Amino acid sequence: MFDVSFSELLVIAVVALLVIGPEKLPKVARTVGAFMGRIQRYVAQVKEEVNREVRFEELQKLQQEIKQSVAKIVEHESFALQSSIYEPSRPAKIKTATAKLGAMKLEPKVKPIAKKRTSASNVKPQTSKSSLTKPKISVPKIATKAE
Repeated sequence: MFDVSFSELLVIAVVALLVIGPEKLPKVARTVGAFMGRIQRYVAQVKEEVNREVRFEELQKLQQEIKQSVAKIVEHESFALQSSIYEPSRPAKIKTATAKLGAMKLEPKVKPIAKKRTSASNVKPQTSKSSLTKPKISVPKIATKAE
């Protein structure tokens, strides 16, 4: 802070001792120390406030840059959306994509009834209609904690 050498400090101390006197010197030294501490805190607060203002300005600039870039992106996307609306080949592409999805219906897999090979002497006529009308659907069994 100050460019003061040890010899200059010694001269200041001797002059202060002669002018102030040995009785009041400790009290004056405390007062000067407290005053110097206040000055240092004040300078630190001013520095911090200046730094805070500089950071605030930088953040405002960054915010403006972000707003501009977002505005450009929104403008670009809205232009792309408008061009896709007015483009005549675009609906045909959408129709073909939806037609492909419509063709891919999700149906459960039905397992055909396995027929036993029987000899001619073992053939029995089936009398129940329920076995002819309802196909068997295989459903995998899910293991639970109780099992």
